[in-house]
Amino acid sequence: MQTMPENEPKKSYLWGGRVASALPVLALLASSAMKLSHNPKMVPQFVDKFGYPESLLSTIGVVELLCALLYAIPQTSVLGAILLTGYLGGAVATHVRVGDMFGPPLLLGILVWVGLFLRDARLRALLPLRK
Repeated sequence: MQTMPENEPKKSYLWGGRVASALPVLALLASSAMKLSHNPKMVPQFVDKFGYPESLLSTIGVVELLCALLYAIPQTSVLGAILLTGYLGGAVATHVRVGDMFGPPLLLGILVWVGLFLRDARLRALLPLRK
């Protein structure tokens, strides 16, 4: 009987983590693409509703894109998760400030860490769940 190395995740954890991680990455890539393209549906919400100047739209889109890419690359996924926590925390604060639903960015932030927890044995060793 062959045993798995301690740092190698179970296949179910790995695939569950990949799926949980893919959802926020895809959402953030779509969001950053809309910001970078100055999508006509995004600009009024960004400027009028959230109160940010349109000149920051591209900068925030680049930051969002870089954070998502860092998270998607296994070697930099922990750094990406930390940066996305900050980014999505700001998104939650913005939504709360204007009285909007803050569930979507909060859910994305939770999925970032659930996905990383499932696909990275080092994180599971650092934060073990009790049985």
